[in-house]
This record gives sequence, structure tokens and C-alpha cells, in this order.
Amino acid sequence: MSLKLAEALAERSDCQKRIEELKKRIVRSAKVQEGEQPAEDANDLLLELDRLISRLLELIVAINRTNAGTSFGQNKSISDAIAEREIIAKKRDAMVGIAEAASTRQDRYSKSEVKFVATVSIAQLQKEADQLARQYREMDTRIQELNWMTELI
Repeated sequence: MSLKLAEALAERSDCQKRIEELKKRIVRSAKVQEGEQPAEDANDLLLELDRLISRLLELIVAINRTNAGTSFGQNKSISDAIAEREIIAKKRDAMVGIAEAASTRQDRYSKSEVKFVATVSIAQLQKEADQLARQYREMDTRIQELNWMTELI
């Protein structure tokens, strides 16, 4: 059966959610009051958890192999593009955070209170954050497009 990279990514996400839900169900069924029966058999749930974890490992290995082996423009793989997208997001978050910190107003109730002034250009930081947000969207769109066109290795 042929699987697209995007389908594998969706299945990986689903596996991760199902694993978390199974863990909660196992914890609820792992211990009951003496003489009571658990709502579900914890051992059956543990077997299902093992199966899901094995499938998750298969998916992660295949996704990583595919990302590393799939070209993303010149001299770049999807893995490289994902790393670059993450860095763009981090830098954008930093610019937004700095701009917010610099633009926070502090009300003064008298002339004797300390006055704070921005030491950075809020407008320039916001402009850079906007450019980074655009770069992120464009890169993310290209990655998503490739995910739907690329066969899973």
C-alpha cells in the first residue's frame, strides 16, 4: 500500500493522541478496590499500547527517512526546510516578545515616579516579525504541498 508523507504525518499524530488516551485508560484500570472489577482489562490495553508504540516507531523512522531523502529546492531536503522553518518561528517569536516588552506602557501617577523608555525600535522589530511570519507561511505551504506529493519511503 502506497502512503503519502502527509498521510503518515496524520497517522503519526493520531498514534500519539491514541497513546496518551490509552495511558489514561490503563492508569484508571491499573488499580481497583478489592472485590471490584476494572472498567477495562489493563493487560489488553497494555498490548494495544505496545502495538501503537511499535507503529509510531515505524512511522517516525519512515517520515524521517523520507524527509531527509526528499529534495526541497536546491541543496536542501525537507528536513533542512523543517529546521529552517522552526528557526524562523523562534526568531519571529523573539522579535514579537521584545517588541511587546519595549512597548508596554507604565502609567505614572506623579512626576517623581520612574519613567521607562524603549531602547529598541518597536516599529522595526514589528516589521521584521511580519517579514518572518510571511517567510514562515510560505515555507510551511511549500512543505505541506510536498508532503501531499511525496511517497513515504
